[in-house]
Amino acid sequence: MNTVTPRIFVAATQQNDGKTTIALGLFAALAKRLGRIGFIKPVGQRFVEIDGKRIDEDSVLIDQTFSVHTPLEAMSPIAVEPDFTRRYIENSNNEFLVRRIQNSFDRATWEKDFVICEGTGHAGVGSVFDLSNARVAKLLGSKVILVTGGGIGRPIDEIALNKALFDREGVEVAGVIMNKITPDKYEYVRDFAQRGFARLGIDLLGAIPEEPILANATLGQIAKTTKGTFLNGKSKSRRRVQKVIIGAMNSGHAMQYFKPGTLIITPGDREDVILAALSASTLSEHDGHTVAGLVLSGDLEPSPPILELLQHSEIPAIASPLDSYTIASSIHSMTVKTLPGDTEKIDKIQALVDRYVEVDRLLGKL
Repeated sequence: MNTVTPRIFVAATQQNDGKTTIALGLFAALAKRLGRIGFIKPVGQRFVEIDGKRIDEDSVLIDQTFSVHTPLEAMSPIAVEPDFTRRYIENSNNEFLVRRIQNSFDRATWEKDFVICEGTGHAGVGSVFDLSNARVAKLLGSKVILVTGGGIGRPIDEIALNKALFDREGVEVAGVIMNKITPDKYEYVRDFAQRGFARLGIDLLGAIPEEPILANATLGQIAKTTKGTFLNGKSKSRRRVQKVIIGAMNSGHAMQYFKPGTLIITPGDREDVILAALSASTLSEHDGHTVAGLVLSGDLEPSPPILELLQHSEIPAIASPLDSYTIASSIHSMTVKTLPGDTEKIDKIQALVDRYVEVDRLLGKL
């Protein structure tokens, strides 16, 4: 296996801390400094089917954003299918999986000046099939960056816990990047967290403030999460939602909440709320629309005349079979992933990493 090409393994203290965000931003920053950057996600849990092969969706994102020029199956050697763990426990084919990761890594490093390896979840994820993040980092001979959420006590505790597993495998933690720090507490959190990490012998290499655009779902993502279909406005599926309200009050009261970027959840037969949204859109001075869209709940559709008005309006409408409360809960708890082609978010991620992560100091540690 390649032992020459410089590499870094991006892990996290828990799922959805921002590994992919950091990997994407680092890819752009390192490409400016070093040239040809490779990428591999040895073990992936969320995958899409491409040409009959199961490919981790983060590998697809990186490839479509940067044109990595590495076969996708080499960037994503292992996709954990629903019955993957059961089959492994029955057959224990660890040697085969290790070879597959190492062979894929050789392909990912081919003619590259640096390689980013992205983990999956916290340090111990994958232990059930003997390929925890700590074990994979050891196999690849890589130092690790740990990504954690904003705060002081909990992130430091979680870093200590994760570092212990990497230490056991003999893997060096090069530093920590904190993500999603509340902006009005940024300096305070950064200062105390840096001191807390220093007590563990770990450098804080970056501290990134929370950026709302990265957490705001698009209408397309919401339609998928709520099992909905577009009644109109599907071309606006990338429109981003900033706020969600349930239109259960009368239309007069509801209108005061119709702000730019607001998604309205309302039963499909609440025609008064739908008409109020249409009226607000017509009167809006904000680029022709006030609300981001409508989700019509309960598998109910408005009457044909109202439906026709919707279809000729600037407001996208999604019909969902779920009730309003379940829709709101699903949106509140959904994980908002960065998608290929999401230029606004990708540009913002690159700018945040460029500004708030000490990339040159990281390179000095490798």
